[in-house]
Amino acid sequence: MPNLACMKISGFHKQMGDQIHLLTEYSGFNEFDKVYLSKVFTATRYPPEVLKMENVEYGGTGFYLDQAPELPYEIEHAMPDYSLYADWLKGKGEEGKKSKKYKYYRDYSIGFLTRGCFRQCPFCVNKNKTVSVPASPVYEFYNPQKKKICLLDDNFLACGEWSALLGQLRETGRPVQFRQGLDIRLITRQKSRELASCRLDGDLLFAFDNIKDKETVIEKMKIINPIFQESKRIKFYVLTGFDADGRYDWTFWKQDILQAFERIRILMGVRAYPYIMRYEKYQESPYRGMYVNLSRWCNQPQMYKQMSFREFCHLSKEGSACRTYLEEYERDFPEISSYFDMKF
Repeated sequence: MPNLACMKISGFHKQMGDQIHLLTEYSGFNEFDKVYLSKVFTATRYPPEVLKMENVEYGGTGFYLDQAPELPYEIEHAMPDYSLYADWLKGKGEEGKKSKKYKYYRDYSIGFLTRGCFRQCPFCVNKNKTVSVPASPVYEFYNPQKKKICLLDDNFLACGEWSALLGQLRETGRPVQFRQGLDIRLITRQKSRELASCRLDGDLLFAFDNIKDKETVIEKMKIINPIFQESKRIKFYVLTGFDADGRYDWTFWKQDILQAFERIRILMGVRAYPYIMRYEKYQESPYRGMYVNLSRWCNQPQMYKQMSFREFCHLSKEGSACRTYLEEYERDFPEISSYFDMKF
């Protein structure tokens, strides 16, 4: 995914007449008057000494989590520089021109129509605003030369102006993707119809992070399914490996995997597809391999649609890690193994 902050900073400086270069390695910093370093994810590595350089300015959730300073107003509302990655992408050759891996660099206008969310979920870093409010009109980041639009909004449907903003998107005539997903709990018939009136790009994305929302998910899908009538695949992000109380003990790991399978069962019942999101703590689980198996199965829609979890694991040869993870877990928890044979 392109770094939107870097593209906005570049766009602003080009408007000021400055020369801009994209750096793809941590060297040559002294050749520039100013170097901006943007870090989205905490796991992204960098040499700590560069942060001490006088010409370096850094920011982003990867450094500050929810305390990250906002971009200055004039940069936040600058048109992103969609040419920033052009030479880098050209260096990828034919893969850069055609591979889906680089589609967001080639084909999309990217931005936020709204900012903020009232949910304040414990696993989310976006807690600076407790309401969803308009952030920028679509023309601030829409490039007519791009085929599609990608939105990064935290909770689009929670914004009171959602209908007017959808109108802006329709006026562009471009397919639209809500990359972070939409809030299924806020769905109404009116919202479903207006979403259906837009050109949606790819899957319609929601989230099913908590088993406590199961009845809501079922009821809201009764609204969505007739309106989209299978014209659009409905997909839910399914968070795993996260405990709000920070327990991460044997009991938690058992319950977490059980609840993941239960959410998958519910989504199968409403003809929706899960996409497993693994919180980084899953790597500490004694059943880490089950999380890997689960994501490999669910996150390949054709596999998920055609076979059960057990059938998927048995695609691997006997004695493989994939089958061993399944067999060990079923040995320890035979009471929940019936989930392994459910099919879409």
